Amino acid sequence: MPATFDDLLARARSLVHDGHRAVLGIAGSPGSGKTTLARRLVAGLNGTGAAWAAHVPMDGFHLADVELDRLGSRDRKGAPDTFDAGGYAALLRRLREEVGEPGVVYAPGFERVLEQPLAGAIPVPPAVRLVVTEGNYLLLGTGPWARVRRELDEVWFCEVPEAERVRRLVARHEEFGKDHDAAVAWTLGPDGRNARLVAATRDRADLVVPPDALPERPSRV
Repeated sequence: MPATFDDLLARARSLVHDGHRAVLGIAGSPGSGKTTLARRLVAGLNGTGAAWAAHVPMDGFHLADVELDRLGSRDRKGAPDTFDAGGYAALLRRLREEVGEPGVVYAPGFERVLEQPLAGAIPVPPAVRLVVTEGNYLLLGTGPWARVRRELDEVWFCEVPEAERVRRLVARHEEFGKDHDAAVAWTLGPDGRNARLVAATRDRADLVVPPDALPERPSRV
């Protein structure tokens, strides 16, 4: 099992062979460090400046608040059914199948300040051979999420102690505009329910990434 970040880089690089494009998924509960790991992997793999790897997060497939309001799901934002999981699976398949094709594939991003998805925000050029995607529900295996798993060569699961995960998540909610009480309430409420659902998928991962294998974290988690 990889014990260091360099080991993780080597394992990620080994997923690409025979000229095809691989897709690596990184799962974990909210606040577990998925985004940090994905960004550092892509930066490490692109160390020469070439666009060999790209980061395409699941969060770009959040349903917009206007649609959540229509569905009556705004207070559950972040739950599995508040994402366009079918659209996410379709993009992952396109990324796998269009390797070597001319032109850029554009993926949606997510704006944390606005808390809204942004269409066409992430370019994936033809030269990319590894797509690193991350999100809570990559291992869920029910409904359209089962199609997501089929498009991933491997899925790694980020694991951190629960107290640290909660601390990070409260800090993130405060950073993006919630007061402390609201941040705690959302972390222990909707985020807490989602975290328990995600934790139950841990055993389906190809690799569990322990905290000591993660690179040093930036301020945003």
